Amino acid sequence: MDPVLVAAGTAVVGAMATDAWQQARAAVVGLWRRAGSAEAEAVEDELAQVRVQVLAARADQDDDTEQVLASVWRLRLRDLVHRDPALGADLRRVLDEELLPVLDAPDRERTRAVLMNATASGHGRVYQSAGDQHINES
Repeated sequence: MDPVLVAAGTAVVGAMATDAWQQARAAVVGLWRRAGSAEAEAVEDELAQVRVQVLAARADQDDDTEQVLASVWRLRLRDLVHRDPALGADLRRVLDEELLPVLDAPDRERTRAVLMNATASGHGRVYQSAGDQHINES
């Protein structure tokens, strides 16, 4: 799955637990509206319902539920972008400008960990890792 979709799904769920949720929700629903989707109102209602689940999961320190909900939103966003590929750039903008800024530091770092970019040219090498990495070259 595209790293932007993974990060966006994670960020949507993380943003649900913030005081700036109304702003973030409007940005997410706006993606469906820009696609001309008749689902926009249903998505708005669903986001409100999922927020209740996220808040309950956070209160119970239930990371598993939160991860499942993030997976669901990754798939929802993937399906939206698949139907209208032009929304990929809009999704990246929403992620960078609307979702990431409202997350607290741990959620922001968890979301950014899946967004890795690298460029190598000539004989250059790129090593990326979201965790420990050991490279032994002779």
